[in-house]
Amino acid sequence: MASSHQASGIHAARLSAAEIADNFGDLHAPFDAHEATVAADRCYFCFDAPCMTACPTSIDIPQFIREIQGGHAESAAKTILNQNILGGMCARVCPTETLCEEVCVREVAEGKPVEIGRLQRYATDLLMEQDVHPFTRAASTGKKIAVVGAGPAGLAAAHRLAMKGHDVVVYEAKSKAGGLNEFGIAAYKSTNDFAAREVDWLLQIGGISIEYDKGFGKGLTLEGLKADHDAVFLSIGLAGVNALRTEGEDKEGVRDAVSFIEDLRQANDLTELSVGRNVVVIGGGMTAVDAAVQSKLLGAENVTIAYRRDRGAMGASRFEQDLAASKGVKLMFNVMPKAIHGNGASAEIELEYTEVVDGRVKGTGETTRLAADQVFKAIGQTLEGAPQGIDVTGGKIAVSETGRTSVAGVWAGGDCASGGEDLTVTAVAEGRDAAEDIHTSLMG
Repeated sequence: MASSHQASGIHAARLSAAEIADNFGDLHAPFDAHEATVAADRCYFCFDAPCMTACPTSIDIPQFIREIQGGHAESAAKTILNQNILGGMCARVCPTETLCEEVCVREVAEGKPVEIGRLQRYATDLLMEQDVHPFTRAASTGKKIAVVGAGPAGLAAAHRLAMKGHDVVVYEAKSKAGGLNEFGIAAYKSTNDFAAREVDWLLQIGGISIEYDKGFGKGLTLEGLKADHDAVFLSIGLAGVNALRTEGEDKEGVRDAVSFIEDLRQANDLTELSVGRNVVVIGGGMTAVDAAVQSKLLGAENVTIAYRRDRGAMGASRFEQDLAASKGVKLMFNVMPKAIHGNGASAEIELEYTEVVDGRVKGTGETTRLAADQVFKAIGQTLEGAPQGIDVTGGKIAVSETGRTSVAGVWAGGDCASGGEDLTVTAVAEGRDAAEDIHTSLMG
């Protein structure tokens, strides 16, 4: 009889606890003091720093690297956190290879950028390890603000508002705060329960309370929030999952990648988490890569990412693509699901080859089949639970540049709002900027 590692179907304990622990170690080892100094010495401290322009939160990157170079890591951390209060998590999960590091002068000239992300982690980790909060609250304004959703945008907004002296109540539909930082980021990117520890550290500012298991459809209404608070900030994320609309999608073994990653992130023992022998992930973004790589790390024998367009159109960066390949994940391009076959449970997936005509994906009629006892859907998420009466455009809450919605006194930011990319760092920027606009609006 085949061992659990070799057995077909979906099984737990495909690898030993020791193997899984090793597989899910930190993706990038943190710098020590000497390594950080050497890395900082490579920075040219450009006057017109393109890295700073590329950062969605506009962190003064040359300044914080200079502070690390001078031996003042705590000051560097404050420079970072002043713009991005979740700078510790962003240092771990930001696609720096397509943001600040991509435009680094060293990258352009030498093909090797200053390691901005790892330097940011070095500084913020040092400060957090001291259990020090670098900011203090202003005098109380007497204003009370509701934040719906304790993800990156909501937490950033809550912190900035509390710092300005407002009292903030955060309403979170789940039983833990953090949003995608807690539930949706690959476990090898955020180790040692970092997301939860960062939330606890952020709350040290004071003036913020969190009420769990509350959201729209869970006891909250927009009218009630407006009546009880001076302003409302919505950061409800994207709770819905797009369907494949493929024959056999309802078979056992087919599920959305987001829930798989959430189960993995919340598991106390990864050996108890079941994974298929042959796994196929449909999609081309970061979620697809995270689901595929983690399936492989759990012991899946064959893991394939199937994406309907070519490599260049993939949402996941080339770094993420190469990471997947380095872990043994196969990447297939220009294919889309046509049917999932099996007697009650998935056994094979039928993929149709595609071509792009006038920007639209079309099937060619030629198909291929892959063994697939587990299929993950990672083709995007949709807005669910938006309160009635608020304008929605393109499937997201319509907002101004400062996050104002169509309803007076209500702002929105993060993945649920129209505008920027669905990145943690972008959500932080939107939460921070909306908080500044809320403060200006309330205080005149």
